[in-house]
Amino acid sequence: MTNYFYKVLLLTLAFCSATITLNAQSASDGKITAKVVDAQTGETIPFASAMIINRKTKAVVKGMQTDANGNLNMTALPKGAFTFKVSYVGYQTMVRDSVAITDAHREINLGTIKMKTAKGTALKEVAITAQKSTMQLGIDKKVFSVDQSLVSEGGSASDLLQNVPSVQSDIDGNVSLRGSTGVKVLIDGKPSMIAGGNVAQILQSIPASSIESVELITNPSAKYDAEGQSGIINIVLKKNKKLGLNGSVALTAGNRDNYNANTSLSFQNNKVNIYGNYSYRYGNRLGGGYSNIQYLNPSFPTAFANQSTDSKSLDKGHNFKAGLDYYLAPKSILSFTGGFNIRDNDRNEFLNIDKLNASKNPLELSRRNNSNSGSGGSYDLSLDFVQKFKKPKEELTFNFSFSDGTNDNYQNYQTDVYNINGSDVNLLPAIQINDGKGTNRSYNIQTDYTLPVGKAGKIEAGYRSQIRYADNNTFSTNFNHLNDEYDINFALTNEFNSKDQVHALYVNFQNQVKNFGYQIGLRGEDATLDTRLGRYDNAGNLSYVPGKVAYKRLYPSIFLTQKFNADQQLQLSYSRRVNRPRGWDTNPFLDVSDPLIWRQGNPNLKPEDVHAYELSYSKYWKKITFISTAYMRQTNDVIQRIRTEADENGITIVTPRNLTRELSSGLELIARVDAAKAWNFTGNVNLYQRKLDGVPQFGIVDNSGFSWNANLTNNFILPYNITMQVKGDYRSREIMAQGRRNAMYAVDAGARYDFKNKKSSLSLNVRDVFNTRRWSMTTGANNAITDFRRYMQGTMASLTYAYRFGKNDFNFKKTKKSDQQEMRSDEESF
Repeated sequence: MTNYFYKVLLLTLAFCSATITLNAQSASDGKITAKVVDAQTGETIPFASAMIINRKTKAVVKGMQTDANGNLNMTALPKGAFTFKVSYVGYQTMVRDSVAITDAHREINLGTIKMKTAKGTALKEVAITAQKSTMQLGIDKKVFSVDQSLVSEGGSASDLLQNVPSVQSDIDGNVSLRGSTGVKVLIDGKPSMIAGGNVAQILQSIPASSIESVELITNPSAKYDAEGQSGIINIVLKKNKKLGLNGSVALTAGNRDNYNANTSLSFQNNKVNIYGNYSYRYGNRLGGGYSNIQYLNPSFPTAFANQSTDSKSLDKGHNFKAGLDYYLAPKSILSFTGGFNIRDNDRNEFLNIDKLNASKNPLELSRRNNSNSGSGGSYDLSLDFVQKFKKPKEELTFNFSFSDGTNDNYQNYQTDVYNINGSDVNLLPAIQINDGKGTNRSYNIQTDYTLPVGKAGKIEAGYRSQIRYADNNTFSTNFNHLNDEYDINFALTNEFNSKDQVHALYVNFQNQVKNFGYQIGLRGEDATLDTRLGRYDNAGNLSYVPGKVAYKRLYPSIFLTQKFNADQQLQLSYSRRVNRPRGWDTNPFLDVSDPLIWRQGNPNLKPEDVHAYELSYSKYWKKITFISTAYMRQTNDVIQRIRTEADENGITIVTPRNLTRELSSGLELIARVDAAKAWNFTGNVNLYQRKLDGVPQFGIVDNSGFSWNANLTNNFILPYNITMQVKGDYRSREIMAQGRRNAMYAVDAGARYDFKNKKSSLSLNVRDVFNTRRWSMTTGANNAITDFRRYMQGTMASLTYAYRFGKNDFNFKKTKKSDQQEMRSDEESF
């Protein structure tokens, strides 16, 4: 561990110790107990948020979460009259207005609290309110309810993720978690085949309005897929949870001709649950920036190359998802889901490139137009089966899913050189066309079994196989002005096929002894990546180069949790993980869209080997929900994009390479504060130190640096049924293998008016209010220094009208402890 991590660890332990001591000294003797369950399935709800509010002052007296079995044990309560509330993501808040603790009644047992989304009440004196808890803290994950996010309404999933604590995204839509880009992104617990699995395009194609919550799993147990350097981000799409017939429609219009439409329809009774969602996205994005290169002691005439860019991108996409849950028997449920996505992308870039000598006099001035037409479609099918047994919480699940997709890109690059050595010239334009076609298929088979052991323990075991096929072909031509024909460019024409398969077995044991809980797990994976590269020589002869990366690894995990009085919890965890190279990182196709900086994949990349340690402390105060985490992550064979030395034309090639080791350690703080009756905010600060070991063969020296990022989301309840949200984020300077990324900040804002009928609303939001969300970096690679700056979109405003309809008062037939209350259809295992 680094000295920095030791300091963070000691500070966290000292803070926890002081807080525990302080709260122990102020304890009282009132007590409230309860058990929280799903009203429909009967399953317990772990880590639901509960709070006690003083009826006179409206101040929050105490808050805490239910344990892993849904039990609530709220102690050290003062005497008085209170309002009791319990909430969880995806459920409506349950409220009991009259709870009194007196000398005669110090202990109150509220019994079983049944949480449901239908109108009505499950407990005597309990009413339902519309507000849902926005943050839930679990044993191995944090869940953020984002369906009420005003600042991202009308935007994409990429826009929405910028509002989630600990998550950032760059100009290309690549997602990072706690400052690390090695993160696994899942949709409803499974990888998506949209755009061939390209995460940036997946997030751009999914409307924010179709997302219910985002789960952050920063240190996953052996139960989860081992992939992801910094953890897992699971995007949970909306699914019907209401009885009866329900539906909604939302229409969005924004500046620069941006439009969204989203509709859903669902029906549920005691036998079936049927639901469907459709969305359409039409989005224009304007961008631009510059890239200025200074060549150091070059062996060629060019000393400076300055490039400016203006771009416009149009994304059009249709998304459809439908599902059916059918109760075969009281303890058996069969589920079928299907999704379909079709998309088109048209992008145009206009570049000005000035090559200058050491005296900054022109050597070559040119203009270039990059035109890219992309299209594709994908569909996915999933079959799930859940079998419950007589023994409570014993369960067997099975999943089979299949995805198939296509991704085509037609690129036309036209370059006009209009000045050479300071003199105007009239040359014919150079025209190059690249026609790329890709197909992707994915198969997933998974089964999991849970067996309760003793009073609080359980054993989990499972098997998973995932196989992915990818075929990518590029046909490149250059226009020959002498014969008015296109000649094949054999240097850029290629074929690349891959088969990626992972077979895994895992076992987990979890138990709790009084206030101490522990979970020990082991996952074994057999992973193989087979590739085949087809290349042409100058004579047009095709030859194939096979490649293979295969390894077997064990991934242990351990979680130790200690709960204290006054609603505090301390957790220490360790897990081993892997970050497997995929997609663009392994495809050796040469991207020449930037005339000075080419990009190329590396099929021989080895996976990153990650060891992650975390020490977390969570606490509830009267008006504050708080969690702090000190963490350290050691990554061996770390993957970084490395620039080669510039050639005689001033061109550098960026290729992902395996370096030696990266060590990251930091402290993350997340809190939700109820500052006033009409104002609450959620804040996140992440402080971290990163150290990269040098690799002389790539010209990389040891590099280290301190970075931090923060965001703050404010929610206001105003008169006349108006709610408002203001969010700000900041990212400090951060080191890279060959340079640094510069600081950036932005502010987003939104407001919503709810009509009196409670079924419709009108929202207005503005993203990047001050037009400051600009990405910039400085790189020093071998014989060149590059200053890079880009922006995309700028200030965006959207107006959204939403309407909800239907009835949700369908009543189940009452039975003696209905077995349907034993069913569930959640997805915890990926």
